[in-house]
Amino acid sequence: MFAISLGADGAELRPLEPWQAEEFLAHIDRGREFIGRHNGLPDVVHDLASSRAYLQAYADKAAADTGRICGIHLDGELVGAVILRTMDVANGTAEAGCWLEPAAAGKGLVTRAARTLIDWAVEHRGIHRVDWWVSSANAPSIAVARRLGMTRDGVLRESHLYRGQRHDEEIWSVLAPEWRAAKSEAASAG
Repeated sequence: MFAISLGADGAELRPLEPWQAEEFLAHIDRGREFIGRHNGLPDVVHDLASSRAYLQAYADKAAADTGRICGIHLDGELVGAVILRTMDVANGTAEAGCWLEPAAAGKGLVTRAARTLIDWAVEHRGIHRVDWWVSSANAPSIAVARRLGMTRDGVLRESHLYRGQRHDEEIWSVLAPEWRAAKSEAASAG
């Protein structure tokens, strides 16, 4: 298996596959309440069979070139993930997302992992626009979108029904030319 370093702290980005269902379930169980505040994943992954099915769905998306899931590992332990929930190479669009266990929050892991995955989508798969859909109440995820150089395109008022309550959803995005310009600027400054 391969891993991509996310920095000097030993964090790595690795693909997640169905054979890792047990590890994935343990990760979701450790962060179930924290992750579930804004993400329905804990409602979907609740036992080994559902964990395997979730990872298989992403294996199928990877095989069809319509999505990806990569685990964020810290000190060898799975602590979160970034995804391309959708990816339409022909139209050049994708939707990215993320989650973390509470113990891994505040370390910049999601920003670094999302930057790596988005860069791959733009540079290797020719994606022109990457969306980031987020609840208006999810301040940490909105902060990630900002750190990634995304622009808030708008708010869909009370568009998302989650656990019996309506939530506003914000749509953030970055376009390939903006992504490349920010990368070039960062390289010049660094």
